[in-house]
Amino acid sequence: MAFKVINPGLISVIQDFGRYGYQHIGVTTGGPMDEHAFLWANRLLDNAFDAAQLEITIGMLQLEVQQPTVIAMTGADLGATINGLAVRPWQSYPVNQGDQIAFNRPKTGLRAYLAVKGGLQITQQLGSAATVVRERIGGLQANGKKLATGDVLPYPIMSPSVVQPFVSKRVPEQFIPDYSAPLILGVILGYQCNSFAQAEIQKFFSNKYEITQDIDRMGYRLTGEPVNSLLEGIISEGISYGAIQIPKDGQPIVLLRDRQTIGGYPKIGCVTTLDAARLSQRGPGTKIRFAIKDIHQAEAERMIYNRFFGIQSKR
Repeated sequence: MAFKVINPGLISVIQDFGRYGYQHIGVTTGGPMDEHAFLWANRLLDNAFDAAQLEITIGMLQLEVQQPTVIAMTGADLGATINGLAVRPWQSYPVNQGDQIAFNRPKTGLRAYLAVKGGLQITQQLGSAATVVRERIGGLQANGKKLATGDVLPYPIMSPSVVQPFVSKRVPEQFIPDYSAPLILGVILGYQCNSFAQAEIQKFFSNKYEITQDIDRMGYRLTGEPVNSLLEGIISEGISYGAIQIPKDGQPIVLLRDRQTIGGYPKIGCVTTLDAARLSQRGPGTKIRFAIKDIHQAEAERMIYNRFFGIQSKR
């Protein structure tokens, strides 16, 4: 059946694992900002790793359940409740017809994920249901719009035996991130790193940077000690997820899921995919550091991670 949207909240969108293979025609990937939380939500329900679910930023979403099913919540603690009773993130729950699921304001983190058994049944565009508002693609109506009051989000009908009796699953504690812990992001040096003097590179990796108010699904602007390149600009080229652009003011920009597909600022490096997900849960005022990451180590960690979650390449 479906969830009915009573209150869409501030920024609630449908996401799956992303839209790959189309950056050459200017279509970005989209997908979950916090890949770790997204994958665990599907794993708790034995869903396919890329099953569509909801990404709830900041909170205030309210849904009405129209058919019994099982859900999982992961990511930020947005003070979620079921029928007014507080529930913990990183856990699965049964819900019945008429139940009210609500999210409040952030306690820790910025983005929560709500998955349903079998995944949301959303029509795909270019192989994905991922919502990219700027490109007007994906989502419930295939137009890139955020959720709206009255929207109906379909999911598979579950056999009563799946819902009752029910044993809740919870993510093991060692896999639940602490969104208040100090954040050091691993960086693989990029194509233009040689255009930065050694002193500038040392400055970048030895100083703290603060997340500004200018953050969204496209990227995070940071402020701190300016870093200067010997280049004023470059011929526009493709941009990877996690790329760190250094514009003329020397203040880094970390580009994320809804980034533009090409750009002409020098890039000092690229935040690893696993660390970019960690960044997405931090808000303005958070202090972060960068550390050089060996590309072979990053690749090995990613391979282990993909095997654990059963990720199959969409690239």
